[in-house]
Amino acid sequence: MALRDELLKSIWHAFTALDVDKSGKVSKSQLKVLSHNLCTVMNIPHDPVALEEHFKDDDEGPVSNQGYMPYLNKFILDKVKDNFNRQDFNKMCWTLSYRKNLEQNELKICNDDAFKIWCIFNFLSEDRYPLIVVTEEIEYFLRKLTEAMGGSWVEERFEDYKLQLNSKQQCLNAWELISLVGSGHFSKGMDHQTLSMGIGEVYQELILDVLKQGYMMKKGHKRKNWTERWFVLKPNTISYYVGEDLAEKKGDVLLDGNCSVEHLQDKEGKKCLFLIKSSQKSFEISASDKKKKQEWIQAVQNCVTLLRQGRPAPHREARQKRRELRLKQQAEQEELELRMRELQIANEAKQHELENMRKALEEAAANAAEEEKRRLQTQTELQDRYRRDLEREKLVRQQIEKNLAEKSTELEQYLQRVHELEDMYRQLEHALEDERRARQDEEIIRKLQTRLLEEEAKKRAELEQIHLQQKQAISVTVAEKEELEKERLAKESALQAAMKQLEQLELERQGALEQYETVKKKLETATNNTKTWKHKVAEHEGLLRLIQPGAKGQQNITNWGPAAFSEAELSLREKQWQETKNQAT
Repeated sequence: MALRDELLKSIWHAFTALDVDKSGKVSKSQLKVLSHNLCTVMNIPHDPVALEEHFKDDDEGPVSNQGYMPYLNKFILDKVKDNFNRQDFNKMCWTLSYRKNLEQNELKICNDDAFKIWCIFNFLSEDRYPLIVVTEEIEYFLRKLTEAMGGSWVEERFEDYKLQLNSKQQCLNAWELISLVGSGHFSKGMDHQTLSMGIGEVYQELILDVLKQGYMMKKGHKRKNWTERWFVLKPNTISYYVGEDLAEKKGDVLLDGNCSVEHLQDKEGKKCLFLIKSSQKSFEISASDKKKKQEWIQAVQNCVTLLRQGRPAPHREARQKRRELRLKQQAEQEELELRMRELQIANEAKQHELENMRKALEEAAANAAEEEKRRLQTQTELQDRYRRDLEREKLVRQQIEKNLAEKSTELEQYLQRVHELEDMYRQLEHALEDERRARQDEEIIRKLQTRLLEEEAKKRAELEQIHLQQKQAISVTVAEKEELEKERLAKESALQAAMKQLEQLELERQGALEQYETVKKKLETATNNTKTWKHKVAEHEGLLRLIQPGAKGQQNITNWGPAAFSEAELSLREKQWQETKNQAT
């Protein structure tokens, strides 16, 4: 930690203590007193006009911490050097702050011990304001204090306290830490003196950088006599005093990377000797026992190694590592929380997507069920319609058969009449020309009937083709039913058009029958006008060939009477119709 950061923590306590109404601002008169005391303690020339000049453009009200910081940096901290007594500096800031925040009546420690805990708090606190000390550092300090008091660390007691602490907060401020130690919660069974000595030992290690201390014998440089001194080892010096109260300092051993420590043989009645070589002098020292000797040699060698590597004191380096580890863990925790939030967002999006998919599936299932219901209804309607059409067609076929039976009866009557006409043929000579014309008209009518029958057969073939396509359309898959439904509608339209054409052909057939009746009446008239057949036969014998009745074989019968085509022609037409049907399939 830089010198400026260490000083700012103590100054922050002093500035906060001056803020009586906790508004975050302090009056200029109080800032003048604070600035003067800071300059005095840190051996900085004080300029009383600088403060007024710095705040001359401000209003008459108090100044906030942010407003005081530029002045503090420019006129005090930028000028400070490490040539002042930090303990006096801390004492001054402590004096300004503890009266407002600390109630000593409830504590089992003295004011000096509370000051030391306050300094330890500043050392262990985080580099953010307001100052706090986290749980890890609290445990570190309490462990140190317990070891210094010679007690044993009770992990369960601290875990219980940590649970209580986490339920409220995960950190303490300076006054809460002093109250925790002063309450004796972690020093049960220890008297006040032991607690005070423990606090002092931790204070010396963490704040005063005392790595080791104790009594040893030192050999003089001039008189060469052995004198007992109180030695204090710090990262770059070994100081020795007359007594452990540090009242009278006798000298220093400056340590650097070139220093070394050597074992010495026992001599002059002194045991456990070792030699410290510095760049200026060498010091012969005698420890009380071999264990102390080894501990001091190891401690001095560790200091020299740290100086060679440019590393800070072990407790400061350990504090820095703990902070870096906390920052790393905090960054990892933040990254983990970020990833968890991203996963949660992704999971919520996935859940939303699945919910949408579920709704879509339910909707699709409902639509499919509705579509299936409509399809079944449509299929039922089509089946009913086809059944009605089949029944209607059956009725039409029965009617046609009935008509054919009637026509057969009429045909028999007609044949009987033809026999009668053959008997009367000889009476037709006078009306031969009329009869020939009548037969030519009849032949025209018969050709017209033949054409109508061909068209009827063609339309029936088309109807049968459409009927077959409708049957095929019923058996297609569900995926093709909509398209086939459109084709069926088109084919039904074509079927209706064909039915209309068939009706038109029926009308034309009725017209042909009427023409046939007309010709028949003309033929009867011509028959009435003929002479007797005997006279004509005698008159024209040898010149004319009588019209003989045709073969008595089976004659083709149509819906409208005797057919005007032979059996061979009928077979040829059936063959052509079959080929047309196969090509359409």
